[in-house]
This record gives sequence, C-alpha cells and structure tokens, in this order.
Amino acid sequence: MFGLMPAFCRTFGWGLLALVAATVLASVSAHAAERVTLRNGYDLICDHRVPAGVPLGSRVRLYMDAGGKNFIEVAPDQIASSEYVKLPKAQEPAESKDVKEADEKLTRAELHQLLASAGAQHDLNSDLLVSVVRAESAGDPHAVSRAGAEGLMQLMPGTAARMGVDDAFAPGQNIRGGTAYLDSLLKRYHENLALALAAYNAGPAAVDHWHGIPPYRETRQYVARVIHEFNRRVAARRAHALTQVASK
Repeated sequence: MFGLMPAFCRTFGWGLLALVAATVLASVSAHAAERVTLRNGYDLICDHRVPAGVPLGSRVRLYMDAGGKNFIEVAPDQIASSEYVKLPKAQEPAESKDVKEADEKLTRAELHQLLASAGAQHDLNSDLLVSVVRAESAGDPHAVSRAGAEGLMQLMPGTAARMGVDDAFAPGQNIRGGTAYLDSLLKRYHENLALALAAYNAGPAAVDHWHGIPPYRETRQYVARVIHEFNRRVAARRAHALTQVASK
C-alpha cells in the first residue's frame, strides 16, 4: 500500500484532495527514495527524513519532496520498516504534454473528454485515469504490450471481453472498459488505490496470493509511477486554483 487514503481516487472537492496530496506522495523522482511502512498499514515514498519534536528525535519528519514543502511527522515507533527504492523516471517532462496525440483522429482534447466522461460515469477522478493511460500506453490507442494487452488502458483480451469491449483499439470502448475494470478493482479492495493499481497491472490473483502488492519490480514501479503522477496533477490543479483565486 502506498499511503493513499480511502476515496482519494473518487471525485471529491479540492480541499480533501489537496489535504491528502500534501501528506502523501509528490512528484516522480529519478533518485533513490525511501519506502517507509507504518504500523497502521500505510506505505509512504519519502524523499528524506529528519529528526523532529521536543526533545529532538521524539518525532520523525518524513519529507515527500526534495524541496521540503510536503511532510508528515510520526513517532519513531510508528515506523515498522523502511527500504530504499529507485523510482522510475517520468515518461515526459512535467511541462510537456501529459499524453501524446496518438494520431490525427484522436486529439489530446478528445482523449481528455473521453476520460472525463468515463470518470464521471464511475465517480472516478479524471486525473487518475489520465495517469493510468500515461503509464499504460502514453496515449497511444494502438499500443500492444508483450503480454498482449491492447489500447489506451492496455486491456487483456479476456478483460476486454468481460467489460463488453468489442474493439480494444477503439479509444472510447477501451477507456469505458478500462475505467469500469479499475472501478471494479477499487470496490474489490475497498477503495485502496495501491492494491487496485497492483491488481490492474499484475492481476487480482497475484494481489490476493501475496495479500498485498506483489513483490514484482514492474508492479511496484507501476503503482509508484501512477500514484506520483496522480498526486502531481492534483497538486498542480490546486496550485492553479489558488492562483486564480488570488488574482481576483
């Protein structure tokens, strides 16, 4: 689990989203970070930690970014374990297009509209769906993985059939099927986004077998990549909203 609170991936107001984003994960980092597991079951990806509290060391401050703006404080005995992990690089710079315009028939705006529509139907945050599409296919509706997953949200043929998708390369069908599948996984794992993403990547059987995120490097990096990107988007939207308010 990567520290995501229940319902974070659902469509709630910016106040709740910002609170969770500020206390969990920030932007994707290319350097080694620390994965801290707390005794309450939450996992956090931290940039660094420092002693805090009075007397010094009675608390531990866990920073989510190198800039030191986002952090949480916990008692030392709340930390069950920790390990250093190397996070994957983002596929594109933050200031570049978040998804590629895959072909002339599907513009970036049209792709976002499809994601927003599917998100509204299933009460899922559209930024989460954009983050999944970016990690899965980089916005290419014709993408095919080595395992045979197809389209924007990389649906396996069996999954596509169960979700009522006749043509996995049709953007609208693929997004509707992929969103419905992710929604079903979130419900299955009681709104635990990290477990739902792990199941989306490695399959529910693997998550159930390991009673959590499977110890597969690809799956762990996938979960970290999507959650980092999702939180980056939430933080960026909140910052933009605050700027707009301040300018009035």
